[in-house]
Amino acid sequence: MAYKKKSKKTKRQLDSAIVHVKSTFNNTLVTVSTMDGDVVLSGSAGALGYKGSRKSTPFVATQIGVKVAKEMVDMGVKSVEVNLQGPGSARDSVVRAVMGQGVNVSVIRDVTPLPHNGCRPPKKRRV
Repeated sequence: MAYKKKSKKTKRQLDSAIVHVKSTFNNTLVTVSTMDGDVVLSGSAGALGYKGSRKSTPFVATQIGVKVAKEMVDMGVKSVEVNLQGPGSARDSVVRAVMGQGVNVSVIRDVTPLPHNGCRPPKKRRV
């Protein structure tokens, strides 16, 4: 069997992307995708080396935003749409960090799922 040489991966060139920010009480996740929905980059507080309750702080979210934005600029991204999801305190920090790196933010959407009536409550407690 002959050894097949793998071809090098080419750097993807984009001019616009979508940044998905999921901010929970325990963590902050940032994902960058193309307009079609293909994931290109991702970052999280755990990937930066933070543990425990520090993962959900706005300071760490700013660091995630800066790291992801630098990688986006290297790919040629000029403008982004931002989808914010979740109740966490770090949502706005990511947007500020991305804007600070020179990326134009065109749309900011809140896509947090809201129940229309939710689950059925548990039956009344008998003591």
